[in-house]
Amino acid sequence: MAKAEISDAVGIFPYHEGTELKFDQLTQRASEESDPQVPSSDGTKEREQRSPRRKRYITAGIVAAVVAVVAVVVTSAMDGTGGQGRSAGEPDTPDVTARPDQSPPRDLIAAGNIVLSAYYTTKDVAQPNGDTIRTYNWWLLNANTERYEKTDWAWLSVAPGMQTAAVLERDLPVNRIGLLSLTTGKVKRWIEVDQNVGGVQFSPDGKQLLATTYGHNPDRMFMDAPQVVNGKEQPGPKASRTGFYVIDVASGEADFTKRPAEKSLMLMPGGGRKDFRWSHDSKLLWEYRTDKPGRIYYQVNGSKTEVPKAETHLAYAEAGLSPDGTLMAGSFVGRKGQIVSEVLDSRTGERAALVPGQQLLAWADDKRLVAWSCDPEQCDPGRTEFRNQLILVSLDGEKVTPLSGFRKAKLYYDGRWTPVFTTR
Repeated sequence: MAKAEISDAVGIFPYHEGTELKFDQLTQRASEESDPQVPSSDGTKEREQRSPRRKRYITAGIVAAVVAVVAVVVTSAMDGTGGQGRSAGEPDTPDVTARPDQSPPRDLIAAGNIVLSAYYTTKDVAQPNGDTIRTYNWWLLNANTERYEKTDWAWLSVAPGMQTAAVLERDLPVNRIGLLSLTTGKVKRWIEVDQNVGGVQFSPDGKQLLATTYGHNPDRMFMDAPQVVNGKEQPGPKASRTGFYVIDVASGEADFTKRPAEKSLMLMPGGGRKDFRWSHDSKLLWEYRTDKPGRIYYQVNGSKTEVPKAETHLAYAEAGLSPDGTLMAGSFVGRKGQIVSEVLDSRTGERAALVPGQQLLAWADDKRLVAWSCDPEQCDPGRTEFRNQLILVSLDGEKVTPLSGFRKAKLYYDGRWTPVFTTR
């Protein structure tokens, strides 16, 4: 395979869960846009113009909100509460369990309808032949102790309801999928397959498993397929995706469809992982485009199909559509020190709200989102922009609850953790 010249800028196309956009790239993208326009439909114009207090919050109030968040962290550390359920300036909230003094978290984090079911770290491990393998280390929630425990699984996905996880053993790809009980920590059943699997994901309704198949480890980088990143040659990816299984969880029946990665979608820094994902309604599959922004959608039989109307305007924000399907998480749009992201109307693609945060990760319910956010007073591009914590934000942007402690101010380090959320 010929050498490929790649720069970090290509990272704006997420190639697996946890890919992060660099702050300076995001601010540049936002600055290239025109000043925020007030939408003219669905009452959003009225909301934007309701009072100048809203505008002041966006420009200066976020600093105050984060200061309040920090105050909560300090107070909870002093009074021994751990900050569970306490939002900035608000009393304890029954459906929020927060750990603002823990990073990575040791104990349960939850908000609204979702739970931080697992998190992972990655480390590139050099091989004797010069290849490298990006190794995922997973911490999974123990349903009995409500603590996160390190596992030896190579890949996993937690089913809605928090009772079962689909797990893959080390040395990907593998020819069986385990269904692990979150209460006993033991595999209840193995589903054996003919094609080797490198990634799995439960459908949003929990009834099906999507297993992406590969010819070799999708996280291995090869010396005989070198790429040049920022002027330096290093091992590169090989595309080996062969297709996918759609598996009925109850019966274990697995239907295989051949669907290799297209040539225009093959080359990405970080590895050859090209996992498929479920659509919001568990009816379609999709994958990120890497030749240009967007997604490619498929029927469960592997044939390409039109983008669902409700998902037409989806950006790269991991949160995607709100539970009721009326809103969707948008991109970072902060400028001049603002740490804000937009929420869009799923029908029109117009802005419906601005909320604190760099990355919108998951919907706690129809009115609240979980996001990564850094302290605006310390969020310098290229320096401390990655010192961020999980926060819970309301759509009006006026309630901010710290859910975790801060990660280190580095984009790459062995212990940098990435959360995985699952509906309760």
